[in-house]
Amino acid sequence: MLGNLAEEDFFVLRGPFESGRQSPRNLGAMLILSIPFHILMFFLAYVAAADSSAFPYITTLLWAHLVISSKVILFSIIFAIPSIYIQNQKLQYLIVILISQNIFGILPYFMAVFYIGKEFYIPIESLMNFTYITFSIGILVFFVTGIRFFVLLRKGEYRVGTKKEEIRTKMEFKVKSYLPIIITGSLGAFFTFQYLIRLLGIGDIYNIMMLTLCVLLFYAMLFVLPEQLVILYCKYRFDSFNFNKEDKLKPVSRKEGLK
Repeated sequence: MLGNLAEEDFFVLRGPFESGRQSPRNLGAMLILSIPFHILMFFLAYVAAADSSAFPYITTLLWAHLVISSKVILFSIIFAIPSIYIQNQKLQYLIVILISQNIFGILPYFMAVFYIGKEFYIPIESLMNFTYITFSIGILVFFVTGIRFFVLLRKGEYRVGTKKEEIRTKMEFKVKSYLPIIITGSLGAFFTFQYLIRLLGIGDIYNIMMLTLCVLLFYAMLFVLPEQLVILYCKYRFDSFNFNKEDKLKPVSRKEGLK
């Protein structure tokens, strides 16, 4: 499948590396910053939301997820060390994928289903049906997105000079420039919305909105997962998706370069 494509078919995916946003140094800093957030999300899911929840198998999920999350956090510390990540950039990127999917996708999803089993008095069968349906939709999102992504790659949509490159390049640098504003505005909007909901006393709407957001985050992370995996594949296959010891992106090979 992907093995039949040339290096030039993936050039647009080098954007995050060319901008420096996903350089090993920046990813190492992100790994360290993710640790307290990782612990917080785990606490919210398995302590705050899971306490007294009617959702079955919570204990089994707790210990399995605790072991996995603990190992991921340990690897986060290891691959934040310059002497290690510069020699293991591919594994570092794999850890980044696991962390991002866990923090922004899996943990919010479990938090939602645990909370529903805790606050909403619905039969366990209905709760499990909700879980199976929403999880199945997530798997469908992943496969449909992956197929679409592969088709676009085959069509050459990720080569240099395409509309895809122009759009992604603009977004790459605009998002990087406005990221502090986006974060601040999002947090401000969230706390304003929270305050108004509490002030008006319509807690059910607040709960439903937050639960919906958690599930949507799960879908959003599955939507970006195919691209994350393809970029990881490119890091293993092409040297131009990796950085040298000076944290500079390696050049494209001449044989597979622009034509």
